[in-house]
Amino acid sequence: MERIEEKLAILADAAKYDVSCSSSGSRRRNNGGIGDASRSGICHTYTEDGRCVSLLKILLTNHCIYDCAFCVSRRSNDVRRAAFTVGEVIDLTMNFYRRNYIEGLFLSSGIFKSADFTMERLLLIVKKLRLEERYHGYIHLKTIPGASEELIKEAGLYADRMSINLELPTEAGLKMVAPEKDHESVKKPLALIQNQISTYKAEKKIIKQVPSFVPAGQSTQLVVGATPKTDFEIMQVANTFYQDYKLKRVYYSGYIPINDSHSLLPQIGSAPPLLRENRLYQTDWLLRFYGFKLEELLDPAHQQLDLTVDPKLSWALRNPQFFPVDINRANLKEIIRVPGIGRQSAMKIIHARKFGRLYAYQLQKMGLAFNRAKHFISYADAPFILGAPSMETIKQAILSESTSKYASKVHTHQLTLF
Repeated sequence: MERIEEKLAILADAAKYDVSCSSSGSRRRNNGGIGDASRSGICHTYTEDGRCVSLLKILLTNHCIYDCAFCVSRRSNDVRRAAFTVGEVIDLTMNFYRRNYIEGLFLSSGIFKSADFTMERLLLIVKKLRLEERYHGYIHLKTIPGASEELIKEAGLYADRMSINLELPTEAGLKMVAPEKDHESVKKPLALIQNQISTYKAEKKIIKQVPSFVPAGQSTQLVVGATPKTDFEIMQVANTFYQDYKLKRVYYSGYIPINDSHSLLPQIGSAPPLLRENRLYQTDWLLRFYGFKLEELLDPAHQQLDLTVDPKLSWALRNPQFFPVDINRANLKEIIRVPGIGRQSAMKIIHARKFGRLYAYQLQKMGLAFNRAKHFISYADAPFILGAPSMETIKQAILSESTSKYASKVHTHQLTLF
């Protein structure tokens, strides 16, 4: 038992660097076994270092034949090594699930011996969970680069989501820090799985009993800050992969300095670029759900995101010709581009104005960030201002207000401590 706990401590800690740990979107149903991933996906939360605490998130092993400079499990790194057996992973998953510790499994692995050898063991685990343990809970399985098509296809029948990490946005950058890897070994399985997903969906339209194949789709991860690539280059790659492989998510992982011996990597003294990581996620959201085009947010002349403000506000400040937006007349596409107004708030506005013109007090009750949005909208009782303020003035006003609000929260928190 002590040995299992030691393995769990090592391999769960090694898995925390993989943030592509999504856990929703599955339609797998319980047909008399244990667990159910179909009702609402997995309710998940993330810790500061990216771990999804509702899943058992582990590596099968942290032994690896590759020596990727940015990876904690690289073969040259002096870390404690461990490996689970197939039976140990199955027992841990079932025991943790029965005790309500977890709601699903995220299983990845270092590559030991060969890609096929590793993929065979990952496949054996998920296959035994489904067929022998009759486990119907959520499973997110990592695809091993270079594994055979037959193994990947079979794994897709048992996993809810599969992912394979692109790691670095360009082939040249990858070769600098991971010369044994290439992007083709990632693109090939992504294309294979996407083709299988499309095939199974087409078959379901004409055949009733067709098994699910990766029902929650695929995802990938890009490491940010390990090489000097711009935000524009990173988002270009992400945008291309969304279009070409119909990915559910691209995850952005700020590089954590773990290698002080590699001259091309940021060193131990530097902090992970967490704010930049957050801005990339916000940009990703705008591209997928707010109708923005990449060239509106980033372009060759504007390749880095503004770290002082979010990308929607940054776009608005650079494009004053689109504002103010008349809340009582504008369409949905125009409203959701207003800083401080999200999709749900925009829908509330569209619905509410059917019953009359909207005033400030009504907008303030709809969940939008009114103190931010007010600079970019007009409404029934909007104050008349002689001479529109410059966008730089608006930016400073918003930043000043955000700073004051943060200071107020800190002061209130300090008072509650005494």
